[in-house]
Amino acid sequence: MLEVKSDTLGAVFDAGVEVPGRPVLEAKAVTSAPVRGGLSVPLEIDATIDRVLRVASPIRSIAQVVEVGSASYRRLITTTGVVSGWVSETQARPETDTPDFAEIAPPMGELYANPAASQAMLDDASFNVEAWLGEEIGREFARAEGVAFVSGDGINKPRGFLSAPTAATADATRPFGTLQFITSGAVGNFAATNPQDRLIDLVHALASPYRQGAVWVMNSATLARIRKFKTSDGAFIWQPGLGPDQPQTLLGYRVVEADAMPDVGTDSLSIAFGNFEAGYLIAQRRETVVLKDPYSNKPYVHFYATRRVGGAVLDSRAIKLMRFSA
Repeated sequence: MLEVKSDTLGAVFDAGVEVPGRPVLEAKAVTSAPVRGGLSVPLEIDATIDRVLRVASPIRSIAQVVEVGSASYRRLITTTGVVSGWVSETQARPETDTPDFAEIAPPMGELYANPAASQAMLDDASFNVEAWLGEEIGREFARAEGVAFVSGDGINKPRGFLSAPTAATADATRPFGTLQFITSGAVGNFAATNPQDRLIDLVHALASPYRQGAVWVMNSATLARIRKFKTSDGAFIWQPGLGPDQPQTLLGYRVVEADAMPDVGTDSLSIAFGNFEAGYLIAQRRETVVLKDPYSNKPYVHFYATRRVGGAVLDSRAIKLMRFSA
């Protein structure tokens, strides 16, 4: 194993030598793990990337996230329940129906970033390599994930929940994997009178077990319009939070702002409401692989980072959409 230690300015020291009071960036060449590119990630860098993603990626914060070891992850979900019946003490017990299963295989892709810095900048500036690398890669990963989890087409990337088939039919008659939508009452707009009534319809289109932990998802422009809605007695349907532990709510449910959600337009699906922990699955590899490359493009030093991420709708009954049509 070859161990090289450098300070945050990029100066190289002999292996095993540390300068008191100066942080070090450690890279270890690992020949026993070729699938990870032969380079292990310093714990400090990986933790920084994860922390930025959790804060900046809104769908990641509300969806179900699982750690996987390969791209062939599968999840089974029951689409029907067990059927029961009433009988007397001595009556025969005929066979009842057993649940049906559906297999969910979230499409996965490799998310990468390859920022570069000149060697002169690393040598001359007071520059924290770990913090810069974590913040820059984390911010870009969060932006790309945010778009993919909402509208990704599933080709070398996650399949977003807005890319799922949609229908106006209720849960009992709608095919599994198809999301239900409620219309807004006007083409490309909210209804002219009592627009909040359609929001109430959207809430109650979701089965009551899913409403425990349900949230709204929309972008800032859509939210700005909804915050102006009032009931017939003049009260705002938007309720501001009373403290840091009490979020602002819409009809009693928390709102998550996702910039990747589309603006209100003709037939747009601009509002989602549901229990995303039950309804959307994110599958990811545990480690972010980071490769520091000072050789390929001199005098620049590249920090090449990759992360394998997948996503798909898990339970189509757990997410409802509003379509802006009559």
